[in-house]
Amino acid sequence: MRPSVGSFSSSFTNVRSASSWFELYAAFSTFIMLLRSAINELIPQQVRSFVHSKLKAFFSNRQKSNVVSLQVTELWDGHTNQLFQAVQEYLPARITHSYKSLKVGKISKHKNIVMAVDGNQNVVDEFEGIKLKWKLVEQNSQKESDDRDPIRPRKLPSFQRESFTLTFDEKHRDVVMNKYLVHVLNEYQEMQAKQRTIKIHSFGGGRCWQKSDLTHPASFQSLALDPEQKQGIIDDLDRFLRRKELYKKVGKPWKRGYLLYGPPGTGKSSLIAAMADHLKFDVYDLELTSVFSNSDLMRTLKETANRSIIVIEDIDCNREVHVRPKPKDFSDSDSDDDHKHVMIKTSRFTLSGLLNYMDGLWSSGGEERILIFTTNHRERIDPALLRPGRMDMHIHLSFLRSKAFRILASNYLGVEGDHPLFEQIDDLLEKIDVTPAVVAEQLMRHEDPDVCLEALVQFLKQKAKEA
Repeated sequence: MRPSVGSFSSSFTNVRSASSWFELYAAFSTFIMLLRSAINELIPQQVRSFVHSKLKAFFSNRQKSNVVSLQVTELWDGHTNQLFQAVQEYLPARITHSYKSLKVGKISKHKNIVMAVDGNQNVVDEFEGIKLKWKLVEQNSQKESDDRDPIRPRKLPSFQRESFTLTFDEKHRDVVMNKYLVHVLNEYQEMQAKQRTIKIHSFGGGRCWQKSDLTHPASFQSLALDPEQKQGIIDDLDRFLRRKELYKKVGKPWKRGYLLYGPPGTGKSSLIAAMADHLKFDVYDLELTSVFSNSDLMRTLKETANRSIIVIEDIDCNREVHVRPKPKDFSDSDSDDDHKHVMIKTSRFTLSGLLNYMDGLWSSGGEERILIFTTNHRERIDPALLRPGRMDMHIHLSFLRSKAFRILASNYLGVEGDHPLFEQIDDLLEKIDVTPAVVAEQLMRHEDPDVCLEALVQFLKQKAKEA
């Protein structure tokens, strides 16, 4: 089939059009090169740089018109800005190995070297798919001179003010203001809770709480307790912390009560210290013998802080919480004695006063609190105090058995896994009742593990014979 004349004409036109465009491009490129050479020769370098900087600033400002900038200053209305403190602690956790400019230091109550943000490099954070840029701004300020001596006025030293600048796209304003900044504050509070020093408060002779550092080294990791029982306590504590909204929903105060009972030397005080370490709660140690009345009890407990553990040890030593005897008929012969008894009772707090704080009207004072009672004789305590809602979880700390002994051997002797004498020790511990405190004392008498365990075997055999 022969091509038509029209097709040849169309092809020729396309080739000519492409050639024309190429010639136009070559001419334009030549013109640009000549113009660039003329500008470089006729216009000084300083003028060209000035024009270039102005054009760059103009177009960059147009691009940044949608960028929002928030200033987080160190002070707010003359007071410390909590958001500034939160950002200051939050950003170092977002620093990666790619950052080249950092501040490092060592401060008290910190075991490791700490890092801080430097103003020479931005810190990029990401939240719900949004990229946010933080920058530290440091400014030196000079205090006003001291004019008390007009001849030689004293120049006061300068001080440094810091602030953080947060920049982000304007379309994310609501997310940043309503969610992201709240997220930073919440993260800061969690970090503070992990780093804070736990305090123990005692009710002093001045009728007020006196605090000091709780230096007890006990933790759940070192606690000589049956592993299953230990994990059950940890799970219960964690579940309590998560259920703030549930307590509010069902109309119950956000509190939980524990009863630790068992023979002396079974680790009740160590368990309390381990719970405080796990929760990072302060401890309030209340001696009921120092409480004079129900109103005094209410005032004392009202002064305790949220996120705290209130401890009442040896609760059975207080007559007010003993099992109440059945009422007897009143007669003239015992009227004087009963009157004296009533006078004594009204001069001290009563069981009803304690119950009122635990789950009565006064229980709404404060939240996120743990109440711990300890006793060696649970049977002496009034059942009204033992029921759920007051003492929710009863923890029996009994004599030492094989699983808990393994933890003691690891803590005191560094013996991990198995040992030839463990089986013999396990058999002896099943036959006799001995507390963890007694065995721990035996494990401290020798430094060599083999010698120490052999001595423990002999000690347990002697206890078995005596039993």
